[in-house]
Amino acid sequence: MTDSTLQALVFDVDGTLADTERDGHRLAYNAAFREFGLDWDWDADLYGRLLAVHGGKERLHHYVERYCPGIRADRDLESYIEVLHDVKTNHFVKIVQQHGIPARPGVKRLLQEARAAGLRLAIATTTSRVNVEALLQTAIDPTAPAWFEVIAAGEDAVNKKPAPDIYDLVLERLKLSPDRVLAFEDSRNGLLSAIGAGIRTVITVNHYTEHEDFHEAVMVVDHLGEPECAFRLQSSVTPLHGYSYVNVACLRYLCTHT
Repeated sequence: MTDSTLQALVFDVDGTLADTERDGHRLAYNAAFREFGLDWDWDADLYGRLLAVHGGKERLHHYVERYCPGIRADRDLESYIEVLHDVKTNHFVKIVQQHGIPARPGVKRLLQEARAAGLRLAIATTTSRVNVEALLQTAIDPTAPAWFEVIAAGEDAVNKKPAPDIYDLVLERLKLSPDRVLAFEDSRNGLLSAIGAGIRTVITVNHYTEHEDFHEAVMVVDHLGEPECAFRLQSSVTPLHGYSYVNVACLRYLCTHT
């Protein structure tokens, strides 16, 4: 491969661009539960276990089936979860807009460097488009949604991660083969989704995912890093020879060795 092989970067959102799960989505779910008069409360540990299920509505279905199956008997569960999830989304957007959730280290810098280098940008996520746009505008830049040529969100794929559908859709819209793309994920399900579409993947672990198995990734770090704040390298397909933060040169170097 040559450096020109790398043409696009595709990013997951929750946990990858920003640590939105514990102090964003979890709080929004609990606010929606209170608004609906439910006594459900998702603490940080329970929510970590629920993250094994990708997709908000799917997560709610799983919770009902596992923890309170009796609720199925007295209501149209599908419609109920649809409305409950819409209310949760509204609460998440308010949290992001009113309090802000910062981008993870190195995210904004890498996006800016990639744009300057002529790399195309895309999003592949199971969260809703309104959540994506609210987060990009507050954590990255008010114009950031326009930085991404493709935003494939939860509404766009029937089968959620770890199925490859959302990444297949991104490749189709970009009109690129998978060998010209790098994905960025934070979870094993996300990694399986990306490599299922044939896309090499960089992992940035977080509190919820740091102990998962990422042996198929081309690189695993704790965050993307900054010149003054080096990442902690967990694994790489090739020695990085002095790279201490993820930049375009580092990514092109990885691509020549995978």
